[in-house]
Amino acid sequence: MKRNLLVLGILILAACVLPFVVSNYRTFQLTLVLVYAIALLGLNILTGYNGQISLGHGAFYALGAYCAAILIDKAGVPYWATLPAAGAACFVAGFLFGLPALRLEGLYLALATFALGVAMPQLLKYHQLEKWTGGVQGIVIPKPDAPWGLPLNADQWLYFFTLAVTLVMFLLGWNLLRGRVGRALTAIRDHAIAAEAMGVDNALYKSLAFGVSALYTGVAGALSAIAVQFVAPDSFNIFVSIVFLVGIVIGGLASISGALYGALFIQFIPNIADDISTAAPWAIFGVFLIGFVYLMPTGVAGAVRLLLAKRRSAP
Repeated sequence: MKRNLLVLGILILAACVLPFVVSNYRTFQLTLVLVYAIALLGLNILTGYNGQISLGHGAFYALGAYCAAILIDKAGVPYWATLPAAGAACFVAGFLFGLPALRLEGLYLALATFALGVAMPQLLKYHQLEKWTGGVQGIVIPKPDAPWGLPLNADQWLYFFTLAVTLVMFLLGWNLLRGRVGRALTAIRDHAIAAEAMGVDNALYKSLAFGVSALYTGVAGALSAIAVQFVAPDSFNIFVSIVFLVGIVIGGLASISGALYGALFIQFIPNIADDISTAAPWAIFGVFLIGFVYLMPTGVAGAVRLLLAKRRSAP
């Protein structure tokens, strides 16, 4: 435990140094990595730990982003206060969606969530909501400056703000998943009938898993809106949901650290693929994806655990 805490402290210290040694653009990219890590952790709680497949988490990401943008643009709410509001709205939406989804499992649940992800951009364009959502034009919001006279530019401050939120969300997730709730979620994933026979309320925990997962994704969406300074319906198409699913598979299912590995993958691998071939970047991305899945079938987190286990067992 002491060694793990030491390694964690070193990683956090390195993360704090990065904005001062890289460009503002790289700082912005690292901010998005932290945003994606929160979203992937939320999806991993649902899919990796509870076994419910979702192809529609881009809808909750969009809902969180629009909650933040509307509150900032229309009501003048401080950017930091939009995070709990977006999280609460997405928790309620996720919990309510999880109730009817209790009757669905496997591919049928995946199709239901896929429909949610496809429908969300169209709902945001609905003419009756244009006065709030901005329609196809979206909403532009200002980037916050560093408070209290801190000697940081806007990108650096937003990175540190996102890093602090990420640490809090990961700590809460770790505490949730290592306790009774986490054991109940994994029990349902492994054998739902046996879990119910042991007194686990499957319906309640499945709905809660949807709610908590949506909460994490909504907070990530709000942070994304603040970082990008713009939201529009076409920014949250079904491809966002698929990329999130790719992220948790590459990072490692049922792994908290896997969320960070997956976030690094979905942020930087497309850029690397574009540098390799501007004519067919997604073909290169597909090659990377197949290579990761083939070489690390349990995800990056699983490969890291295996490597550490071999080092410990070595004489």
